[in-house]
Amino acid sequence: MSTTFTLPISGMTCASCVGRVEKSLARVPGVASVAVNLATEAATVSGGDSLTSSSLAQAVDAAGYAVPQEDLVLDIHGMTCASCVGRVEKALGALPGVVTAEVNLATERATVHAFRGAVSPALLVAAVTRAGFSAALHAEPKADADAAATARAWRLRLPVIASTLLSLPLVVPMAGELAGQHWMLPAWMQWLLATP
Repeated sequence: MSTTFTLPISGMTCASCVGRVEKSLARVPGVASVAVNLATEAATVSGGDSLTSSSLAQAVDAAGYAVPQEDLVLDIHGMTCASCVGRVEKALGALPGVVTAEVNLATERATVHAFRGAVSPALLVAAVTRAGFSAALHAEPKADADAAATARAWRLRLPVIASTLLSLPLVVPMAGELAGQHWMLPAWMQWLLATP
């Protein structure tokens, strides 16, 4: 059975770079064919079942280039033991483009390290479903994060606003002095405004 991987590659600038990456990937055991495209910054590698994402990434690194990766987090439901964790990790790790898959039974989450753009969340969810569990892409509660950021911003602004309002009656008469107007607040009022 043949497996095909598509790897994003960063750092290539010319045809010579393409040649170096192709040669390095062709030396990986199990590789049948390699095609590197400079315009799309990607390599398509076909080979046998023994071919792994990590071995291909190591070959690209050895050639002096990088395979950009991303982390995807899934919420997994239905796991009850270490055997379940193993089945989910195996199902996710078998997908072309997945470098590693780490599943945590306690948090019911899977963290998948994959080549950037090589694996879609829908493909990951489908693999977990085939393994007998349910999954969904983990989503941070954006509304809570936005509300917290807004509250923090107001907490930072309130002292500045209060200071401005309290010092304004002290600054305006000083500016009036520059224009030839002489009027100041009584000393006890200045003290009350300046103290806070």
